[in-house]
Amino acid sequence: MEPLRSVLWVKAQSCAVSLEPARALLRWWRSQGPAGVPGADACSVPISEIIAVEEVDVNSKHSLGGKWQKMEKPHAFTVHCVKRARRHRWKRSQVTFWCTDEPLCSLWLQTLRELLAKLTCRPNHLLVFINPFGGKGQGRRIYDKKVAPLFALAAITTDIIVTERANHAKEHLYETNLEKYDGVVCVGGDGMFSEVLHGLVGKTQQNAGVDQNQPRATLVPSPLRIGIIPAGSTDCVCYSTVGTNDAETSALHIIVGDSLPLDVSSIHHRSSLLRYSVSLLGYGFYGDIIRDSEKKRWMGLARYDFSGLKTFLSHHSYEGTVSFLPAQHTVGSPRDQKPCRSGCFICRQSRQQLEEEQKKSLYGLENSEEVEEWKVACGKFLAINATNMSCACPRSPRGLSPAAHLGDGSSDLILIRKCSRFNFLRFLVRHTNQYDQFDFGFVEVYRVKKFHFTSKHQEEEDSDLREGGKKRFGQLCRDHPACCCPTSSSSWNCDGEVLSTSALEVRVHCQLIQLFARGIEDGPKQASHG
Repeated sequence: MEPLRSVLWVKAQSCAVSLEPARALLRWWRSQGPAGVPGADACSVPISEIIAVEEVDVNSKHSLGGKWQKMEKPHAFTVHCVKRARRHRWKRSQVTFWCTDEPLCSLWLQTLRELLAKLTCRPNHLLVFINPFGGKGQGRRIYDKKVAPLFALAAITTDIIVTERANHAKEHLYETNLEKYDGVVCVGGDGMFSEVLHGLVGKTQQNAGVDQNQPRATLVPSPLRIGIIPAGSTDCVCYSTVGTNDAETSALHIIVGDSLPLDVSSIHHRSSLLRYSVSLLGYGFYGDIIRDSEKKRWMGLARYDFSGLKTFLSHHSYEGTVSFLPAQHTVGSPRDQKPCRSGCFICRQSRQQLEEEQKKSLYGLENSEEVEEWKVACGKFLAINATNMSCACPRSPRGLSPAAHLGDGSSDLILIRKCSRFNFLRFLVRHTNQYDQFDFGFVEVYRVKKFHFTSKHQEEEDSDLREGGKKRFGQLCRDHPACCCPTSSSSWNCDGEVLSTSALEVRVHCQLIQLFARGIEDGPKQASHG
C-alpha cells in the first residue's frame, strides 16, 4: 500500500496529513501544502490505536459550525482513537478531517478502513459476563455507560450474560461452545475474574484430556484472551496489569486487541485441585483477614478494614514448614527493583530459559525436577505470601512484591517470621510508601516455581491419625479458636477466596492465559494528538 499525503483541514487550520502504511502511522501538522515538513507541533496516532473511522454527515445540523459554512460542498471523516491521560489511563479522543474533494475524502476513508481490517489481533465477537453484585453493585451501570458505546463504535458484537449466582460464569463456560468468540470479558472484581479464569482454564484442560487433579500435569494454554472491566472493591489484577482500575481504559485495551501473557499457579492438596491463583496466595495474616471478613459480609466493604485491624491486633503466628524449588530459569530477582512493564524483557527471557530447561529435561540432557535442589524453611510465621504479580492496588501502589513479574514462570514467596507487633506494623506500612518492604531481618523473599507448605498442626494430625480423640480435639480448637488454646492453623487466602486446608502443593504454570492488556507502560508517554 502506497503512502498517502494530502492537505486537509483540522480545527479550521490547513494541515498536511500523511498516512505511512510501512510505519503504521497517521500524522498531521500545520502546513499550506502537502510537501511541508513536520514541526514541533506535529500530531500523530499509530494505526493500531485507532478505534474506528467514520464518515461525517455534513448535512446534519450538528456537523457544520459557522467556520465550515464558507467551505463549498465540504466532506469530512472522523478518526476515533486512543489518547493517553495521567496515571496510565486511556481516553477516547477524536479528530475530524475536512476537505472539498469527495473522492479524496473517500480515498482516506477506504485506506484507513483497509488498514484497520488488517489488524487481525482485534476481537469481533465477545462473550461478556457482568456481575451485578460485586464491589459497589455498579457492574451493569459501568458496562452500559462506559463500555457498550465503545464496543459499538468499534463494531464489536457481544453476547451478554448477567450472572445470577456464584459459579454461574464458570458453569456457562464449561457448557458453551466457545469457538465463535474472540475473547471473554468479565465485568466485576477479582472474584469475577477468578471465576472466568477457572472456567476457561478448566474447559481448555477438559477439551485437551488433561487431568487437572494431577499436580505434575502440563496444562494447555487457553486460546481465548480474557478482558477485565474493573467494577470490584480492589481490582488488583487489573491494576497490576494495566496500571489503573479505569473501565474506559480497559475497554480500549480490549478494542485495540492487546495481548498480555499471565502466569497461573495451580494449588493441590493430596492430588486434588483446589483452585488456580494469579495474584495472592496468603497464609497467616492475609488468610485470617479473609476468613474473618467472610463472617461479616453484612458490613459491606468496611469488613476488610475491620478484619484487618482485628487480625493485626490478635498478632497470631503459625508454625509450619515451607519447601520450595528456586526458579533458576528467571533472569530477575525479587529485590532487583526492576518492575514488570509493557514488553517486559525479563518475562520474555525467562520464558525462553524455562523452555530450554524443559527441552533438556525431556531429552535427559539435564537433571529432572526430582533431583533439583529444594530449599526448606521452618519456624513460626506471621504471614506466608506467594505473589504471581506485584498485587498493586490504589491503597498499595507498588504492591506486595514490586518487582514480581507477570509472565516469567515464577512466584515471589515472602516469609514473614514471628516478630514484635511494632516491627510487623513497620513492615505493613512500607507497602504504602517507596521503601523496601523486604529490608527487615524477619522477612525473607525467594523467587520460586514450586512450593509446598504443611502446618505443624497438620503434621501432628497426620502423625496422630490413628488417635481419633486427638484429631477431634484439634479440629474443635480450630473451629472454635475462642477457647483457651492458641489458634493452631490459619487459612489460605487465594485471590480473595478462603481455602480451609493448610497443607498445599503449589506450582507455577508459565504464561498459561492471555489478557486483553499490554502491561504497565513506562514513563509519561502522552498522546500527541490532543
